[in-house]
Order: sequence, then structure tokens, then C-alpha cells
Amino acid sequence: MKTNKPLWRVSVTTSLEAEDAVTEMLAELFGAAAAAYFNLETGVSTVSVFRDQKLDSPKVRAEIAAGLKRIENCGLKIGAGKIEIAKVKREDWKESWKRHFHPMEIGKSLLVKPSWSKKRPRKNQAVVILDPGLSFGTGQHPTTSFCLSEIVRQSENRTTAREDARPTKTKSFLDIGTGSGILAISAAKLGYQPVHAFDFDPESVRVAKENTRKNRVDAKLKPTRGDVTKLPLKPARQYDLVCANLISNLLIAEKQRIVNRLKPDGILVLAGILAVEFGEVERAFMKLKLKLVAKRVENEWCSGSFCFV
Repeated sequence: MKTNKPLWRVSVTTSLEAEDAVTEMLAELFGAAAAAYFNLETGVSTVSVFRDQKLDSPKVRAEIAAGLKRIENCGLKIGAGKIEIAKVKREDWKESWKRHFHPMEIGKSLLVKPSWSKKRPRKNQAVVILDPGLSFGTGQHPTTSFCLSEIVRQSENRTTAREDARPTKTKSFLDIGTGSGILAISAAKLGYQPVHAFDFDPESVRVAKENTRKNRVDAKLKPTRGDVTKLPLKPARQYDLVCANLISNLLIAEKQRIVNRLKPDGILVLAGILAVEFGEVERAFMKLKLKLVAKRVENEWCSGSFCFV
């Protein structure tokens, strides 16, 4: 049901250097996707998050200020760090997303775009339609884009170099902490089977299910609610590709449960990690006989792919 109820916009002006960190901080603080806009003329980045309840309070401003201080303590220059909270029309929110959210091509095989985009896919290019919402992101974050790149790369590795060669077996995929479902939906679109995904947050599961229906992969993918800390140490199934886009503390604490779900010749993708914390994560998984085979550092974020030694 449509509503004309206004939204509340929380914006922070910052530097390009700290843009990703501020985006992540606001998303975590408000449980909502954030949009970032960089002004080339002024060199200032504005990161905004939208919610449907009033947010203007001393407590909210104090929490944001504390988050900015933590980012600054990590060595990033946050710039002005000005906090603005304003009531806006829903139409303004929609137009803001249309300005900031553009189609993304991941390799040659995948196109992720919002429903309003008229961009046409290339021949044999899978398309994922994902509109930004009040609570979930769209794959623009560096850690999510790395996961998507690895899903595409492993999908393209299913066939050998010879054109007349037979394809290898279909690969299976597990998405730990699915959020909007973008990774699992992309995997289903690219032919992974089976594809399983879960998240601890029931709202994430609801949104992921809705997105699977919109992308017509609900027959292949049924996102469920699950807690990585409660997974049995001996899993019923192992997977060719496992993506765990979680905070570093959780990755380290639950490394055994995560690794036990990986096939002996599989690939494990770890993301959502601050660059300064990646070394600790890598060492933790090396103790379980894994080695780093691919890595990407983007701004303050780091992601990596691992396989068994």
C-alpha cells in the first residue's frame, strides 16, 4: 500500500577517503542502506540514510559522532563530519536513490540494475533486478562487489578452454548472512545448484524472499533464518563456493563452522573486513589449513578468497 508519510534523512558530510567507512557506520547504526554522493567540485562526500521514523534526537547525534570518532581513530580523515537530520518527502528519497544507484556489470556474465534502469544486458548476460530499500543495500559496497566478482569468476570456470569440451559439474553455493539476497540470487541466475542462503535477521530473510520472487528464482532459492553460531559442526552438505560477508570478530569466532561447509576443492570467500583486521582473519583461517588465493583492498575494506592447502 502506498503512503505519503514523510521520511527522515540523516546525512553526514565527509571526505572521499572516509566515504565507505561512514556508509558502513550509518548502515550498521540504523539497520538501513546508505547512499553516498561525491561532489567533484567541492571534493566533499555526503552519505545519507533514510528511515520512516523520527530520528532527530541528542542520542542519535551522539551515536553518529561516536561512530565518526572511531573512524577517525582508525587513521581516516573524516573531513567536516557535519551531521544533518531533516524530514523529506518520499519522492525526494526515491529520486536520491535514482541519482546514486546505477547498473553494475560484474565481469561479462552478470548485470545488476534497478528496475528503473533501461540498460540492456549483453548476449548471455544474467540480469539481477534489485531496487534499494529502506533497510538493505544493492551490491555497491566493495565487499559485496568482491563476492559478486568471485561468484562470476567461479561460474565462468565451470567450462574448459576448449569450445567443444563438456562442461564440468554444476557448482553449489552457500550464502552466510544473505541480507538482501543479492549474492544468492546472482548465483542462482548464473546456474549454481543448489543455492542455499540464510541470515539471522528475520527482516533480511523477508526481503531476500521478496527479491527472489521479483527475480523469478524462488523455485531454486529459499532463504531461511539461521544463526551461524548455532550451526552444527558436522554439516549435512558441503558446497563448492561459500560466501561469508560478516564482521571479522564473527568470522574468527565461527571459523570452524564456516570451513566445515566447504568442499575439499571448494572456494571460501570472506568479506566485510576492515583492511587493518584482515591479517588477523587470514591467520585464523590459515590455522585450518586454508591459503589465500585472491585478495582485494578497496579504501579501508579488504576481502579475500581461500582454498585448502
